[in-house]
Amino acid sequence: MSRSLTPFEYEVLVNKATEAPNTGMYVNTKSEGAYHCKACDAKLYNSTEKFDSRCGWPSFDQEIVGAVKRVPDVDGRRIEITCVKCDGHLGHVFEGEGFTDKNTRHCVNSASLVFVPKTSTQHVKSLFASGCFWGTEYYMARIPGVIETKVGYAGGHLENPDYKTVCGGKTGHLECVEITYDPASVSYTALCKMFFETHNFSQDNGQGRDIGPQYLSAIFYEDSKQKAVVDELIAQLREMKHKVATLVKPSAKFWPAEPEHRQYYERQGSTPYCHHFTKIW
Repeated sequence: MSRSLTPFEYEVLVNKATEAPNTGMYVNTKSEGAYHCKACDAKLYNSTEKFDSRCGWPSFDQEIVGAVKRVPDVDGRRIEITCVKCDGHLGHVFEGEGFTDKNTRHCVNSASLVFVPKTSTQHVKSLFASGCFWGTEYYMARIPGVIETKVGYAGGHLENPDYKTVCGGKTGHLECVEITYDPASVSYTALCKMFFETHNFSQDNGQGRDIGPQYLSAIFYEDSKQKAVVDELIAQLREMKHKVATLVKPSAKFWPAEPEHRQYYERQGSTPYCHHFTKIW
């Protein structure tokens, strides 16, 4: 295996563990591109073969020819699928369920995959801060049309900040998530609505137990059009009698966080303690 794996990814790809349903970051992904093996980067599935089976794991009805191997599972009942190139565990394959015309479902762990988006000049970046960036990334990464998410820091005065200094609360940085998305697939309004619906935007000193200036709620807008969208949504929230403490700030320099903070909940195989979805719109 050529790629460095987190402990959780190693458990899935090597020790054949299974991530919990509806926790993987690719369950609802609908963007154009290809899914590669997390361990060796071999191309396994095209996005055109992905479908919604509502089983809790990414589902594909066909693999790239010659990329996936089928072997009897040790449980004696199922068929395991592995990467031909590195033998990494992907999941299981089922037939005869009638989900698609191909009558096949490759049930794959997100932890076994890395998504490579189709190259496009139309992708846009936006910055959101809603407390601990682990939880912000968890929800925003699951929006169909979001291509990539990165956790990091923005809005402060220190060059090249790190987690320890930002947590000291004196650098002016907020924990943020930089989102790259395809505006043809998802609107900026939809991103902002998910932002508001997954944290307590009325709290003005942090988020939940995470108290401090680095955990404040904020949206960094790129231009006047984005600011107009944010202002309109905040006006709607206030009309609904919500208190809104979210800061609305112009775009700022984004500094990526250390590797151990990236896709934290996917690597841990868990879900956020600090963020929860509450339907508003």
